[in-house]
Amino acid sequence: MVHGRGELFAAVYQQAADRLLAETEPDPAVPLVEQITAGLEAHFDYFLAHRNTVLAANRTLAGDPVIQAVITGEPAVLRQRLLDASGLTKHARDLMSAALTGGLLFVRVLCVEWLTARSFSRTELRELCAGALLGALDRADAMPRS
Repeated sequence: MVHGRGELFAAVYQQAADRLLAETEPDPAVPLVEQITAGLEAHFDYFLAHRNTVLAANRTLAGDPVIQAVITGEPAVLRQRLLDASGLTKHARDLMSAALTGGLLFVRVLCVEWLTARSFSRTELRELCAGALLGALDRADAMPRS
């Protein structure tokens, strides 16, 4: 049962995040680069459609632990999906996990900035975000698989 406004907001935000995760479920038949690009586009569409909610969650309400759990939960699922797709193990996987955590945080921060200031285009946003995520994957892929 949802009690406060923050919990209600979190429940609504969680439902939207769950739908977004379902829409971006990985397909092993599609190259990872294409999956990342498509996933970013789906996120951008979501952020635009829910601009006020996204901004409130990431700025005004970000200090609320219930909201924070929702905000960090969705990128954690995305990170796990990318790690699983990488095939890396042990130390290389740990390094990639750390890089992806930073890369996904970078994506979120850039998206909030894009929604707020609109000082760069959606294409520039996609290129910056894809570069951060693919850079993390490329570096991790170059590491020994042990």
